[in-house]
Amino acid sequence: EVQLVESGGGLVQAGGSLRLSCAWSGFIFDEYAVGWFRQAPGEDREWVSCISYDGRTTYADSVKGRFIVSVDEAENTAYLQMNTLKPEDTADYYCAAEYRRCIEPLWVGDFGYWGQGTQVTVSS
Repeated sequence: EVQLVESGGGLVQAGGSLRLSCAWSGFIFDEYAVGWFRQAPGEDREWVSCISYDGRTTYADSVKGRFIVSVDEAENTAYLQMNTLKPEDTADYYCAAEYRRCIEPLWVGDFGYWGQGTQVTVSS
């Protein structure tokens, strides 16, 4: 059974940093991509970043230059380092997995396995 669990969310002031973790089980990264998505209240879930087994890393324009995605295969964990946070980054953040590469465009429907989410609040 594929399972993903996010952690690391919390409250941070604008300009600060957080690192989200996504621990997975039930698949090997050799064939998969791990994507990060976020959903603010009243808005659609949007794609944030992706990392796949072929070494590709991709970012949405809204976070490019501020967020960094990485993976520790030995720990079966992906990370999203979020720097220079802005109030508009406030959202529930989700990680997701799929047997694919990180080739844009990427949408919610492109990923079949999802975590429960972790809340990030950025105060101004």
